Amino acid sequence: MSRSYKFGGNEKLYFVTYTVIHWIDVFIRDEYRNILLDSWKYCEKHKGLEIYAYCIMPSHVHMIIGTHDKPISDIIRDMKSHTSTQMRKAIAEHPAESRKEWMLRMMVKTGINNPNNFDFQFWQQDNHPIELYSIDVIRQKLHYIHENPVKAGFVSQAEHYVYSSAGDYAGQKGVKEVILLA
Repeated sequence: MSRSYKFGGNEKLYFVTYTVIHWIDVFIRDEYRNILLDSWKYCEKHKGLEIYAYCIMPSHVHMIIGTHDKPISDIIRDMKSHTSTQMRKAIAEHPAESRKEWMLRMMVKTGINNPNNFDFQFWQQDNHPIELYSIDVIRQKLHYIHENPVKAGFVSQAEHYVYSSAGDYAGQKGVKEVILLA
């Protein structure tokens, strides 16, 4: 079955969203967010991932990304596969994770019921890539990404949310370096 949202060529920028199954709010711990950040660093260094904007919300991630190297769909696939494995291990081994059994049970149940997996699923299948074909669309998606934590009530100003590139765009240094869009 074909999805209407697909990655095209590597010379384009894309807005992507990837979401934890059942919208489980996993990214509330630094240890879990750091798995994602480390994976991005690896993909930048070894696969050619270019990150222009991002926001790590508790249950999902928004990004503006590109590449001039490997196919972007392959990069995202590999990143999601790696982080899924690392997140499973981190959740299982976290001594203070009160929802450990429930989260792992949901991820196993979802994985077993998905013919694309063997026994476990952390991320929802789709990334919902949207090609950013104009300056206006880029600005709209950049605003959407950075305002997400404000709309969720986490902060009153976008640049105050640590796990977002909004601070970088406001002239501050964030936890993850990005390529600024003009």
